[in-house]
Amino acid sequence: MPTGFHIGPIPVYYYGIILMIGALAGAWLASLEARRRGQNTDIVWDGLIWVLIGGILGARIWHILTPPPSMVALGITTGWYLTHPLDMISTWNGGLGIPGAVIGGVAALYLFCRRRKISFLVWTDIAAPGLALGQAIGRWGNYVNQELYGAPSNLPWAIRIDAAHRLPGYQNVETYHPVFLYESLWSLMNMAVLLWLGRRHSDRLKSGDLFLTYLIIYPLGRFLLEFLRLDSSRVAGLNTNQTIMAVVALVAAAILIWRHRTPVSAREAPVGATPVVESPVGETPVDETPAPAPIEETEQ
Repeated sequence: MPTGFHIGPIPVYYYGIILMIGALAGAWLASLEARRRGQNTDIVWDGLIWVLIGGILGARIWHILTPPPSMVALGITTGWYLTHPLDMISTWNGGLGIPGAVIGGVAALYLFCRRRKISFLVWTDIAAPGLALGQAIGRWGNYVNQELYGAPSNLPWAIRIDAAHRLPGYQNVETYHPVFLYESLWSLMNMAVLLWLGRRHSDRLKSGDLFLTYLIIYPLGRFLLEFLRLDSSRVAGLNTNQTIMAVVALVAAAILIWRHRTPVSAREAPVGATPVVESPVGETPVDETPAPAPIEETEQ
């Protein structure tokens, strides 16, 4: 499968094109969300370059720190990258970690919001659906690079992997689970849920809630899909991505629940409402409204 083409002597990789399309589509959706919320849409396009730089740096650093076992077997470890600095920036053949991209992009967004003196939490909510859309599109870059596939499969939608891209021990197996496709579809579902929540329950959401919801849905899907992957990064015998995704989802869920805790003692009647005292079953409710003060007659 071709991975790109040339414009004269300059190579152009499909992987990079797909990632850029995903980034632009995500920014476009974020601009629609910004307009719907009454925000300046120019902020989206001004911040895009910040988020792209932060996302690419974070994604590459994540890959360097958590190389998959197939690369470690070839001697391409974190230490190897540190002694081969030029290879640290060779992203055109893949080697970008989505968790690192999210971390780097969010960190860049935070710096951008501080510089522009705008609410970071509001803009994470605006960006969340677009982030999910960008991931859904960007995952197709793994298809052209024939990476991020899962266990062997004979299902009708299984994909064929060329022998040159098969992992050790699977040279005679041709078809595999398209894990990149599963994650792409999961991300589209994530986007739809975030858009629905932002419209259907806008009166109940606090700033930052949509992004916290993203941090529950995406890690949950990634946690489940890691069971299908054959080449997951491991540290001390643990699946690095799966472990971190579980922690992130649980922490985000705990924060979301904590932000919306409503102790009974803290509930108050609406301003101006008449307090009502509950009476035992069968008895007439007692009206606790104070009686008006008697009007005293004054001598003329």
